Amino acid sequence: MEYNPNEALKLKNQLCFPLYAAARRITSVYTPYLKPLGLTYTQYIVFLVLWEEDHLPVSEIGDRLLLDSGTLTPLLKKMEKEGYLTRVRSKVDERSVIVSLTDEGKALKEKVAEIPLRASQCVRLAPEEGRTLYTLLYKLLGDETEG
Repeated sequence: MEYNPNEALKLKNQLCFPLYAAARRITSVYTPYLKPLGLTYTQYIVFLVLWEEDHLPVSEIGDRLLLDSGTLTPLLKKMEKEGYLTRVRSKVDERSVIVSLTDEGKALKEKVAEIPLRASQCVRLAPEEGRTLYTLLYKLLGDETEG
């Protein structure tokens, strides 16, 4: 098929747009559950990483979340100010900052335990469709990021 710039530049022909719109919609599903706790979606996913494995370097958290340090550092500073975590320079490598949950950060896990179930109920996909989408999205990101 011959390339047609007029067709290529139509919104309906852009793969990026439905990915962008779907990501915004899915993220917004979490807002009613996170807002009463004073959390943003990005803070929530930082917690997900730290609840899975605590005491991580900032760079490792960034790698897992595909976030750069310019985005992550102010977020972590705010979470530290709110008492959820600590940031301490590594004794092994002073360039590295280790992030650890406080007792308050650990306790928050119980308060958000139902969020994944509630959010998944807002997504109108059959379980098999959800698994297929999950696989395809991680394929786009690169298999090495699949959790």
